[in-house]
Amino acid sequence: SLLKQGKKSIAEGIFYGALDAVGERTKEDPIKVFKKAIENVAPHLEVKSRRVGGATYQVPVEVKDGRRVALSVRWMIQNAKGRSGRSMAEKLTGEIVDAYNNVGGSIKKKEDVHRMAEANKAFAHYRW
Repeated sequence: SLLKQGKKSIAEGIFYGALDAVGERTKEDPIKVFKKAIENVAPHLEVKSRRVGGATYQVPVEVKDGRRVALSVRWMIQNAKGRSGRSMAEKLTGEIVDAYNNVGGSIKKKEDVHRMAEANKAFAHYRW
């Protein structure tokens, strides 16, 4: 989360600063770019652990809409923190633009999660 120790105004400043920079960098509506970035990063499937007879299986399950958005925002912020750059707003801008263009760490994370689900689809019948 961008929020640290309840400092909401700082988190808002970072986010709105990032959106302004996204608008300048892409020459498009920053809200549309942000929505498209979230759409691109949002996973359709994930794996959940399920114990069956002493063995733990990674069972692929569909991700609900609310969780899809939450995961994509969480991943974008997490990857932004790991980027090099001066300010968090700059890093977040880079991550949003990368996600919008279907590249970067957040997209890689989504692909990894999908790959795990694909590899474990044999256990899909353990869904609950």
